[in-house]
Amino acid sequence: MAEFDMIIRGGTVATGSDVMTCDVGISAGRIAALGLDLGSADTELDASGKLVLPGGIDSHVHIAQPSGPDIVQSDDFESGTRSAAFGGNTTVIPFCLQQRGQGLRQAIKEYHEKADNQCYTDYGFHLIISDPTPTVLGQELPAAIGDGYSSFKVFMTYEGLALTDEEILKVMTVARGTGALVMVHAENYDIIRHLTAKLEAEGNIAPHFHATSRPIPAEREATHRACTLAEIADVPLVIVHVSNGEAIEEIQRARARGVKVLSETCPQYLMLTAKDLEGLNMEGAKYVCSPPPRDKPSQDACWAGIEQAIFDFYSSDHCPFRYNDEKGKLVPKGRTSFRWVPNGIPGVETRLPILFSEGVVKKRIDLSHFVRITATNHAKAYGLYPRKGSIAIGADADIAIWDPTLTRTIRHADLHDGCDYTPYEGIEVTGWPVTTIVRGQVIVENGALKARKGVGSFLKRGKSAFVPD
Repeated sequence: MAEFDMIIRGGTVATGSDVMTCDVGISAGRIAALGLDLGSADTELDASGKLVLPGGIDSHVHIAQPSGPDIVQSDDFESGTRSAAFGGNTTVIPFCLQQRGQGLRQAIKEYHEKADNQCYTDYGFHLIISDPTPTVLGQELPAAIGDGYSSFKVFMTYEGLALTDEEILKVMTVARGTGALVMVHAENYDIIRHLTAKLEAEGNIAPHFHATSRPIPAEREATHRACTLAEIADVPLVIVHVSNGEAIEEIQRARARGVKVLSETCPQYLMLTAKDLEGLNMEGAKYVCSPPPRDKPSQDACWAGIEQAIFDFYSSDHCPFRYNDEKGKLVPKGRTSFRWVPNGIPGVETRLPILFSEGVVKKRIDLSHFVRITATNHAKAYGLYPRKGSIAIGADADIAIWDPTLTRTIRHADLHDGCDYTPYEGIEVTGWPVTTIVRGQVIVENGALKARKGVGSFLKRGKSAFVPD
């Protein structure tokens, strides 16, 4: 009888702290042994010349999320997690949106109905709190946190989502009492509304004016305010999708005051700029997301934030809409302003290869740093560590085997999401995950899907490692 269900042999294993040459023995979906000459297994994978890394954890994705009248996201849980798996991810944490007037329990129920038996990767849910009624704050949110939804997000912008400062403080007070982690989308709603109305009145309605309507000061001010509110409420927080150096400076200032602020950036702020929104006709709509891509100095500042470990997380903010679709980026006739273009771009499948190529291959960061900001830190922050996020005995066997020399040109025709374009079309990357394993089961191997949908499990998450006892 074989000693293990699977052995991955001959690869270079990397964790958030170490790089070593060893084999990985897997039994009952978990890592059972690390070493050489491990014995026999029912299945053996040859990883010679390859990297054996913890599966990516993308803790910022939007899947099948309501997006407004006549607008439909292009990924359901089947296509979204399939795409994630092809990109070397083994866990995703999408957002469960509570809509205004809706109870939190009902929102959670609806999201489970969308996700159950559909996923190729494991998954959890962050909650989005848009209607902090006394019932939500006093009953439903504390109960949900106790049930394993241990993080939630609040917005400082968007119609129907933006909370007042007082509402944010009330929500943060619940987090303080329950040990939950608060995530904040930091943009100043009033600035954006004012500039949008002004631009439209002047006839400036093309997609590239989306970036003009959401300038750096709108993000900088909201970042400062979010940190201040967290300081008052005495809670840790995560500032998501940071796009520029001025917002980074606000985070560093808050940290210097003793505020526990975690921060995240995304590939669009490393690879795109506002000039990408200037395409002919509506082509620029492909790059509309919030905050928008900035200028080259902002891009350089975000790279410095990664290199200097100012950023704790690198996530995709995958928020996909089809381009050639009136329910997507080509908004219905009569709604011609940038205001109506749905905010979001796809990226869950290309997140890891972009950072590996631009970061590790170009020696901006080392391999362990790559693992930390793509997997380990996510697991620690969102209550999944040590089960997820590392290659260690007893951890789930969530593993991506990488060919570090494989060079590919990103083409949407080769990707696996439900979108009809990628904002990274034509970018050449070196390094690509060739095998993705979730709890010991091969999901993707050499470009082929090897598992059925529904193998992914819902994850009840514990307390964040960054929230004090």
